[in-house]
This record gives sequence, C-alpha cells and structure tokens, in this order.
Amino acid sequence: MDLKSTIRVIEGYPIEGVSFKDITTLLKDKEAFNYSLDLLEEALEGLEFDYIVGIESRGFIFGAPLADRLNKGFVPVRKPGKLPGEIEKISYDLEYGNNELEMHKDAIGKGDRVIIVDDLIATGGSAKAAAKLVETLGAEVTAFEFLIELDDLNGRDVLKDYKVISLVKYDH
Repeated sequence: MDLKSTIRVIEGYPIEGVSFKDITTLLKDKEAFNYSLDLLEEALEGLEFDYIVGIESRGFIFGAPLADRLNKGFVPVRKPGKLPGEIEKISYDLEYGNNELEMHKDAIGKGDRVIIVDDLIATGGSAKAAAKLVETLGAEVTAFEFLIELDDLNGRDVLKDYKVISLVKYDH
C-alpha cells in the first residue's frame, strides 16, 4: 500500500504558500491507518524503550495505539494548561513566535527510555522541545518516529543527535 496516496494535500492552508498534509484521509481509511501502525511498529523492532511519548495532538493518534500494540506505557506531552498535576514546562521558538509544551513531572524518570511520536516533522522545533522535556526529567530519547517528514524544512538536522524514523517524505 502506498501511504502517500492516502494523505490529502491542501495547497494554501492554513496560509498562502503552505502545502498542508492532511492525515484525516489516511485515518478514515481503516486499512491505511492499520498499515501505518504496522510500519511504525516494525520500524521500532530491536530498539530498547519503556514508554512512547506522544506530542499533542496528532502524536496521540499514533502513539497511543503503538504503546498498546507494544505493551508499553503512553505519556502525553501537552499544550499549556491541559495537565492537572505537577508539570515540567518548556518554551520553544516557532517561525513566527513561540509555544510551550508540558509533561507531568512523575510521568517518566531517571533511566527510562522513550520513543517520541508525532504525525509530522517539519522544522523539528516541537520534537526537540519534547526531547528536552524528557531529558530534563532524567529519561533518554531512544528515537523519534513520524508518519510524515517534510525534507526541505530540515527538521532532521535539528534532531541530528537522535535516531529519526519517518515513513512518508515530501519536499515541502
């Protein structure tokens, strides 16, 4: 199955000049969604890890079922104000402004190994911020895993110190 053919591309969304990769068409296709999970699962074979960390919100869509399939815990990294417990927070820069991510302080700990999952890597900013959160809590990032990679935005370069796995590549 060609996963790329199940992803709708919307030109000019959310702003002119952007070529948006819409995964809702993949998700509604039960065979494509299941196949994408199969490929993500296979790509993790041989890697040692304790948890899957999913970045809000589309990282939850792939991370939670992967954690279930692999009998691992799932840890959400959320946008500000969504977690009720004691949190660790990190700010990071976007192309036009900044953002924050949060994780419960007791979600992972020293010596834990994690896979960080999201639907797409573009510039790598949110992924790198998630890694810093994980490492602040004493855990280690074993790898990053993405459904889609936008090659020309060089997010992989930002994550050069980590193993990066992606299934579908686009030139922005």
